[in-house]
Amino acid sequence: MFYDTAKIFVRGGDGGNGCLSFRREKYVPRGGPDGGDGGRGGDVVLVADGGLHTLADFHYRAHFKAERGGHGRGSNKQGASAPDLVIRVPAGTVIKDAESGAVLADLAADGQRVVVARGGRGGRGNARFLSNTNRAPRLAEKGEPGEERWLLLELKLLADVGLVGYPNAGKSTLLARTTAARPKIADYPFTTLEPNLGVVELEDTSFVLADIPGLIEGAHAGAGLGHEFLRHIERTRLLIHVVDAAGTEGRDPVEDYRRINAELTLYQEALAELPQVVAANKTDLPAAAAQLPRLTAAAGADGRRVFPLSAVTGEGVKELLGYVGGMLAKLPPRQAGEAEPAVFRPGPEEGFHLERENGIFIIKGRAVERLVAMTDFKQEEAVQRLQRTLERMGVEKALAQAGARDGDIVRIGKQELEYHRSDDLLDS
Repeated sequence: MFYDTAKIFVRGGDGGNGCLSFRREKYVPRGGPDGGDGGRGGDVVLVADGGLHTLADFHYRAHFKAERGGHGRGSNKQGASAPDLVIRVPAGTVIKDAESGAVLADLAADGQRVVVARGGRGGRGNARFLSNTNRAPRLAEKGEPGEERWLLLELKLLADVGLVGYPNAGKSTLLARTTAARPKIADYPFTTLEPNLGVVELEDTSFVLADIPGLIEGAHAGAGLGHEFLRHIERTRLLIHVVDAAGTEGRDPVEDYRRINAELTLYQEALAELPQVVAANKTDLPAAAAQLPRLTAAAGADGRRVFPLSAVTGEGVKELLGYVGGMLAKLPPRQAGEAEPAVFRPGPEEGFHLERENGIFIIKGRAVERLVAMTDFKQEEAVQRLQRTLERMGVEKALAQAGARDGDIVRIGKQELEYHRSDDLLDS
């Protein structure tokens, strides 16, 4: 089955913990601190792979977590940094943040990559806290937690030519006639429920042709297969508009032609401005002779050429493909987008926000949450350092102004602390 959307959870690896250690050697009774730093956690990286064509794998596995960094050790030994977790997605995948809907990256080119969840940095060992006033520091940082988020993946097919038209206009039949693709074909609406790709081989060139589920009125607003169809033609360089020239099922070919183009314009004006060739299909039926002049006049008024053909018998198909191949040779190549690596960084580091919920004071902010997460509350010096830093950041003042009293619960990240207005700001 073809899957063109998926929702996944990604988490960068946690940083390794810093080490609390002192030199222990013979004849060195007061060896200094020698605890090493922890290693960095692995990033989660999405990479476009031109050999993949579906997001099906992500419907069987939706959670991805990179490895954490190694812990620091004595003798100033630093923990090993973890390798990045590389996830391959089809070229043409758009990555969005599930919560905000913001587009993080558009991996249109093979090999393009984006870091979607950074690994946490390693915690500092106690050797890093050595100073003139503290010759024997008894604190070390825990590793920073890796970033985590839910992502939405949307695949937009990378095809040179897109087939557009109403259901039952003959798009799937034309694809089967011109390529080795074998889409499901039957005489009822919405036979095609998923996109199909085929390669058209000409004498001196070739191109990728996409047959995508048919449009109906209101598709630009999501009616019918709506957006599931329209996003797949955004990357095409040229459109073949397949029209039922015989007007079977009581349809008017000219009205069908105009309505489909109206839907393209309403969804995205750039689609309506793409070069377009009209394939007047089903000319093997007698009714087509009366309708063909009207359709040719309507398309001609828009500067578009009409090719009468029958996808069933093959009559006129060769002429259409030859003309399309010639047009593609003159058109600029598909834009692959920016190929430089990108990193998603959610919001500023500094500052914090205080709110109250069910009697609990909640402090939010990347910097303050990271500070608490990297504090080892089993180490007295580490807790004292945290209290000094929170006071310097203005957290104590903000809590006092918000009406916090001794014994109130303060939540920072995943840690709940007890508030005191004495010398100790917070107790774990």
